[in-house]
Amino acid sequence: MTDTVDKAPAPSVPPEQIKAIPVRHYGRWVAGAAVLAILVLIGIAFSNANINYGIIPDYLTDGTILSGAWHTLYISVLAMVLGLVLGVILAVMRMSSNPVTSTVAWFYVWFFRGTPVLVQLLLWYNISLVFPILNLGFYKDEMNQVMTPFLAALLGLGLNEAAYMSEIVRAGIQSVDEGQTEASHALGMTQGQTLRRVILPQAMRVIVPPTGNEYINMLKTSSLAYAVQFNELIKRATDVSSTSLAVVEMYFVASIWYLILTSVFSVGQYYLERRYARGSTRSLPPTPLQRLRKNLRAFGSFRRPEVAR
Repeated sequence: MTDTVDKAPAPSVPPEQIKAIPVRHYGRWVAGAAVLAILVLIGIAFSNANINYGIIPDYLTDGTILSGAWHTLYISVLAMVLGLVLGVILAVMRMSSNPVTSTVAWFYVWFFRGTPVLVQLLLWYNISLVFPILNLGFYKDEMNQVMTPFLAALLGLGLNEAAYMSEIVRAGIQSVDEGQTEASHALGMTQGQTLRRVILPQAMRVIVPPTGNEYINMLKTSSLAYAVQFNELIKRATDVSSTSLAVVEMYFVASIWYLILTSVFSVGQYYLERRYARGSTRSLPPTPLQRLRKNLRAFGSFRRPEVAR
């Protein structure tokens, strides 16, 4: 009989530490260098151009330019309000079971989306060729006196925008579950009360983002009002360039003002979207300041997170 000898357990050897080898992405460096080279070439081309950049800051606060920027801002706001109100009405008409109202709304959208905005502006500006006298019974005047450049710009931009807004509103309304409507009717709400208190508040989450984009687009589209002699930003910049002979410089001034206006409203649009996103997402998207801080921390890093091998 052999005695069994207890063997001491082998000493535990700690596992070797995993060495992380970063993945190299040379394509990113090549793409970055190519983009920088293109930007440098563009900068050199503009620096050698026959453009007096020194006068651009002076004209940014010129009274004529500021007047044009103000006209651009308020014609855009008024046209957007007109388009939004009429767009909601057209969307409700389009979804109506009444064949007359739905057909009229469809034809409106078809016509105004299918013709250029510039043509619509020119038609409104020259509407006196069709209706020389405006006679409403309680008011009568020559159409040339009534159809001012401001009114032509407002109608041309606002009525065209209504066609697009009606489709946006209709898509938002249709995104709400039909059970919401059925539950509202079961509670005794009328069709109008259901639309105002239940459907539209929930549809705003879908309506707000494209509406913000439409308004920013409206800011730029308002430059077409120059064709009907409305004193918006491009018209004012052209007036200044005709006396100062600084044509390209005035285009730079107008572009800077458009960038300022669109940037301000883009930030406002972002926070409005963020507000209506509450309740639909578990975590709200980061604010621009939070995103900037994150990008600054990651600035200069061209590598992906290290992958263990």
